[in-house]
Order: sequence, then structure tokens, then C-alpha cells
Amino acid sequence: MRRRSILALAGLALPARAQGLPPAPRPVVMAEEATLRLGDIFENAGRLEGLAIGAAPPPGRRMVLDASNLAAIARRHGLAWRPLSGEERSIVERPGRPVPREEVEALLRAEITRLGADSEAELELPGFAPPVVPVAALPEIAIETPSYDGATRRFAATLAVAAEGMATQRTRITGRAVPTVPVVLAARRITVGEAVRPGDVEERRLRAERVRPGTAQRAEEVIGKQMRRPIGADLPFMLVDLIAATVVAKNQPVVMVLEAPGIALTAQGRALDAAALGERLPVMNLMSRSVVEAIAIGPGRVRVTPGAMPMTPGRRG
Repeated sequence: MRRRSILALAGLALPARAQGLPPAPRPVVMAEEATLRLGDIFENAGRLEGLAIGAAPPPGRRMVLDASNLAAIARRHGLAWRPLSGEERSIVERPGRPVPREEVEALLRAEITRLGADSEAELELPGFAPPVVPVAALPEIAIETPSYDGATRRFAATLAVAAEGMATQRTRITGRAVPTVPVVLAARRITVGEAVRPGDVEERRLRAERVRPGTAQRAEEVIGKQMRRPIGADLPFMLVDLIAATVVAKNQPVVMVLEAPGIALTAQGRALDAAALGERLPVMNLMSRSVVEAIAIGPGRVRVTPGAMPMTPGRRG
């Protein structure tokens, strides 16, 4: 019974001993607010822990307090602590997140477009790093004093970012509005002879200075055409590499259609050459074995005009 009482008394004494622990600097401090307090830097600061001792680092930055800095802070605020080894230090970090670059570019684009820049231009911002704000902050972003030179396409402005828990940041930004043009890119690798389907293309804008003459700029210039050369994914289509899609293959059986006022006849034939929609080709009538010129009007179908003259196989109109 006496032993149990001694253990109980020892247990009651532990909190009192913990409360009497000497102050000690924290090795790593995560500052959530703009102001640092004594209790952020020192453990066991007691009633002094709420004392403001200075500004925290800006969001996304850090600072290091060495033994002499810590001793000066303790002495200035009446905290009974002195360095023991001279190696003590506290690393103070302030969490932060960068302002989304796309938000900055959208505001900047609107301003320089108002001053005459092309709204589709690519904004070149050499050396620009988005400002960092507190993690939970909802920043207010503004573009101040924008300017734009139409001859050089260069612009300048001041980016102002304000958020709770930080001083307003103003950053000078300069750059150039680079002209862009629409292009059509391959969404996958396409081999020779393949027809381009709607899902095979992607429309995008690229810097005009990087686009070769003869590059396809509209999807309708590409879809339905056949490739004369293979193309890799993410490469632009060149118009010279595209040909009209074949609707009639060489030696393919075809339906020959003869239409005239008040009459419509069909016959079986064989294409002696390949043809795209609307192209002329020689076709052999399988009944008469004669070869006439026809026009491809659809997959496996050709139209023969009344009075079409027999022709030598291989002749193209």
C-alpha cells in the first residue's frame, strides 16, 4: 500500500517538473504568421511565449538564427537562456505558394491588348518568377502602369500582389509579345497512305517565326486527306505531304453509272487506275471490254458521261 502511494506521488510530481523545464531554441520553426513570437523560437518560454520579437521571413523564404542571434533575442525579452556550445541555431521557414503564372499572363495580356498588342501573341517573360504568397491566402493581383511598343512588340508593367499576412509586393516585369499562327499537328504517328481522321489532328498556335511556309493551318485542310510521307506525333502537317484520299483503288471492281436526261444505266467495270473523289480515271467495261474515261464519285463508284470516248488504259484526264 505504501509503495503504491509513493508511485502516485511520483506521478503527480512529473507535470510540475515538466513545467519547470528550461527554455530551449527550436531547431526548425514553421512560421504561419507574418510576426514571430518568442514561443515560436523557444520551447518552454512560459508566460513570455506570446511576446512579438520581429517579422517572419517572406512567404516561401527562410532565415537562420545562430547562437548569438538567439542569445540576443532571449536577453532582450528577459528569457533565461544562454548558449551552451555556441552551435545552437534555429531555422525559421515561412510556407508559401507561387501566384499562378497563367493568372499573371491573363491580366497582362488584357492590358497590353488594350494598348494594341495581338491578343493571340505568346508572352515572352525572360527571368520572370511569380511572387510567393502565404499558402492559405487569396491574393489580389493587379497590373500597374503598363506600356507597349507596337514597333518592337515590347512591353513593361508593374505587377502588384497583395495578400493577408504579407506586405504588398511590386515587381517590374518586361517582355515581348511574339506573334503566333494556327497550325495543325498530328496527334499520333501516321504512315504513308493512311487517311487522316478527325481524332488524328490537334489545332494549336505556335510562334510564327518557327512555322515553315506550307504548314497546314486549318483542320479541314488535313482531315480526309492521305499521307504521301509518314508523320510523327506532335509534328505539323505540311500541305505538300497531303493528297486527296483515294475512293477508287487500281484494279478495283466499280459500278459504272451513266446518267442522261430521262435515263440512268449502270454497268460493272474495273478501275485501271486509282482516283480520289472527283478525279478522272480509265475504267474498263467488263461486258464490252472497252475502256472509257470516268469520274470517281464515291467509294467503288464512277460516273461515265454520255458520249465518253474510248481511251487507252493508263491515260488520265
